[in-house]
Amino acid sequence: MGSEDVLKSASTLASYTVLLQVMFRVLTFLLNAFTLRFVSKELIGVVNVRLLLLYSTLVFLSREAFRRACLSGEGAGRNWRQVINLLWLTFPLGCVWGVLLVCVWWWMLQAPDPESIPHYFPAVGLFCLAALTELLAEPLWVLAHAHMFVRLKVIAESLAMIAKCLVTVVMVVSAPQWGLYIFSAAQCVYAGILLLCYVLYFVHFLGSEEAKEKNFPFHRITDLLPSRVDREPLLNWNLTTLTWSFFKQSFLKQILTEGERYVMTFLNVLNFGDQGVYDIINNLGSMVARFLFLPIEESFYVFFAKVLERGQGVRNQKQEDVSIAAEVLECLLKLVLLIGLIITVFGYAYSHLALDIYGGELLSSGTGPTLLQCYSCYVLLLAINGVTECFVFAAMSKEEVDRYNVLMLGLSASFLLLSYWLTWMLGGVGFIWANCCNMALRITHSIIYIHRYFLQSEYTPLWGLRPHSAVMAVLGISAGITTLSERMFCCDGGWVLRLAHVAVGAVCLLGVVTTVFLTETRLVQFIKTQLLPKYTKKST
Repeated sequence: MGSEDVLKSASTLASYTVLLQVMFRVLTFLLNAFTLRFVSKELIGVVNVRLLLLYSTLVFLSREAFRRACLSGEGAGRNWRQVINLLWLTFPLGCVWGVLLVCVWWWMLQAPDPESIPHYFPAVGLFCLAALTELLAEPLWVLAHAHMFVRLKVIAESLAMIAKCLVTVVMVVSAPQWGLYIFSAAQCVYAGILLLCYVLYFVHFLGSEEAKEKNFPFHRITDLLPSRVDREPLLNWNLTTLTWSFFKQSFLKQILTEGERYVMTFLNVLNFGDQGVYDIINNLGSMVARFLFLPIEESFYVFFAKVLERGQGVRNQKQEDVSIAAEVLECLLKLVLLIGLIITVFGYAYSHLALDIYGGELLSSGTGPTLLQCYSCYVLLLAINGVTECFVFAAMSKEEVDRYNVLMLGLSASFLLLSYWLTWMLGGVGFIWANCCNMALRITHSIIYIHRYFLQSEYTPLWGLRPHSAVMAVLGISAGITTLSERMFCCDGGWVLRLAHVAVGAVCLLGVVTTVFLTETRLVQFIKTQLLPKYTKKST
């Protein structure tokens, strides 16, 4: 598959995944707004912080390293039989992590009051079971992702998420006294349907004419089980050692990604009610980052990993591949930077109104608006870091990954200490500022790596971090106008004044988008041809 074909496939995957994540976040957004009317913020804190932290930790530590290693290019020694054998190690590894984490969650952490939050101990076990169920689909997920089965990912995750939402809504309305059982059952349904969709798809696909046309490496569903063929080694040693390097990195990355939840869970700096409010605002603030930036990062990591040979300098790569990789990186940096700046500018002036509409006085009073305003600034750093790291991780050699692990260890330790100190001083806002400091350091490292990587070439993809001066001017004017509008119209003057505030923001946003369209023509062309492929004509 040539570079242009890989780019087209990765762009299509990113586009559909963005649409999928938009649907997910909208459903989750509506679901949280609904459940806030029926359950306490303490219960939400236990579910969204304590139990989902268990789920994400188990799943991430068990599969992230395998995904990054097995989705690397041919230079990693691609042999699909050995890849599948390696991927099946995710489940036993998940079982080991599950036993350890459940013991910690049961006996080392303070259990919530059983009167107000019942069924905590069974819920921990059920969330662990749901995570292990999702891990069973990992070999199929990697196969589908590597071969760009876009529809499978969209349909499977859509059905699973819709089922989870339906189960939650029905049980919250009909049996709210079940407490944590509601969310445990919904999570198990999500994981089960996800696994079922992947299994049914490959049962139908393997052996079909489509599989033969695509020269798919497997022919029967039993071929996807671990086995040894033609006296080959069971595992590819290079791929296994690369996985180990990523595993050490993933452990540290998980601490950095979920650091504030670990601090809240293990150090008890906030009570369950405050944890619930913080998590709701965190999810609301990171909505765009999750449904837009994360799919772009995941999809274009696949692109960079396939186009560039890992560990090789820019002079040792095919120059056509280097050229297209540099162009894509520059456009992606410009895209996420502009989106992040827009969120930062308009998020500051509309945080109070958004929380008042979403959760009423429960969220709009107290520190809620301040938390969301700070998070709007953090989103800008999240956007840049996601793209820079997806390139860096795809280009690094095994030795460079190992060296980066040492840096990540230092970042993890400093982040946890800074989180604890700032939270003790500032409350929930301290978590966000600690995240900002950590993200800024990671971005600095990635920028230095990218600069050195392209230093001996004619390409300068980091110019994507310099938006047009006209765009910056319009953003500055919009920031001033919307801040003044908030003071005049929001948020105690009734719906008419609120609508006036929204109208002012809409006009300013239209001005920003128009300016971007007129000045950033190269970026607009990239979006039209790569990120919106279904709207372009197919080449004949």
